[in-house]
Amino acid sequence: MRGLIRGDEVAMSDQAEMLRKIVGNMQGGFAADYDSIPEKKARVITVTSGKGGVGKTSITVNLAIALGRLGLKVAVIDVDFGLANIDLLFGIAPKYTLLDLIREEKSIFEVLTDGPDNIKFLSGGSGVEELISLDRKKLRKFISNIALLDKLYDIILIDTGAGLSQNVMSFIMAADEIVLVTTPEPTAITDAYALVKMISRRDRRKIIRILVNKAETAREAENIANKLIVVSEKFLSLKLTKLGYILYDDTVMKSVKQQKPFCLSHPRSQAARSVFEIADALVYNGQRAEQTVGARGFMQRVLSFFGA
Repeated sequence: MRGLIRGDEVAMSDQAEMLRKIVGNMQGGFAADYDSIPEKKARVITVTSGKGGVGKTSITVNLAIALGRLGLKVAVIDVDFGLANIDLLFGIAPKYTLLDLIREEKSIFEVLTDGPDNIKFLSGGSGVEELISLDRKKLRKFISNIALLDKLYDIILIDTGAGLSQNVMSFIMAADEIVLVTTPEPTAITDAYALVKMISRRDRRKIIRILVNKAETAREAENIANKLIVVSEKFLSLKLTKLGYILYDDTVMKSVKQQKPFCLSHPRSQAARSVFEIADALVYNGQRAEQTVGARGFMQRVLSFFGA
């Protein structure tokens, strides 16, 4: 695995210090020197699935750790409002949630929770309905808060709920890049294709990467990914790409029970090695969005889908 990918660690450190000063000067609004920070947009990647139970959230948590090990600044936002459980997999109870940010009771930096390996995560809690009912002034302030993430993080992973609901589809379509998790189960594959079909109807330019989880063999995983790729291109005119696979590994379930990501509890396990390879591929290989919208653009898109 490659080492640190950034040669500007000092600049990032200075940038973080600048942000801390800005936050320290915030008194109900935003400091005047906020705009003086060099423009930067985080890479926003949505991790999703057609059905629940495929290991999507576990992959998100461990992928964040693997990306952090590559020298990237990573934040995870849990938008599975029905079953938010990022905090359970980290084994860390958040003091605040997205709802505290929506209600303007806390700033973005106060609601971000410290995770392992310098990762930050934001627990979704419940609040989509409350978010889309905000007036324009409060919406602008909320988006400005979210936009601060662009200044500090390289990658923001969005952990969605499973399925094809409007809430889930809004967060999927708002991202430039999508990691679609499936398993060898026929229902999981069928639901993954149904999700791809929904995406294709709205935007065929989306970058969708297939990640097969819990496969028995590498051949099985490759066959599943290849079938999804061939069918999607033939019938939907949508090109998918393979991101990688994680074979079935008992240590994954053990880590869930321990409430500790398997990349930390079992770093030499087959699953952990696979996730580090996937992180490497995500950073160094394959297509990227030509112009990422960043955290601000992502949230603006989400709200536009709700008509806010």
